[in-house]
Amino acid sequence: MKKITILLAMVFFAGSIFAQTEKKVWPEMKEFHTIMAATFHPAEENDLKPLRAQVAELYRASKVWFASEVPANFKKAETTELLQQLMVQCNDIWSAVNDKADDAKLKNLITMAHDIFHKVAGTCKKD
Repeated sequence: MKKITILLAMVFFAGSIFAQTEKKVWPEMKEFHTIMAATFHPAEENDLKPLRAQVAELYRASKVWFASEVPANFKKAETTELLQQLMVQCNDIWSAVNDKADDAKLKNLITMAHDIFHKVAGTCKKD
């Protein structure tokens, strides 16, 4: 019985250590990604209506993400620089929507923002 108790304690301890070292979700990144997906993927299919409808929210989410604390599992300097670029890009998209830019221009701008997002989500993570 004592061996079982010790074994269970070891399993519980190992599980709690794993839970503490698991990478935490970056909520601001998740929120931005939700809006990016809802606007970029239709744009890929030449449907720019969702982008036009949600451009202010896209920009707002980019600002919130930029202002948030960079998690320890990301390279801070690179991440901060790219988030600033992303925020500027989202502002450019918002301006283009307000200026009644054509679909081709909007598709190009949202694609550039999408590429920046993937750099942050991928290359900015530490090994």
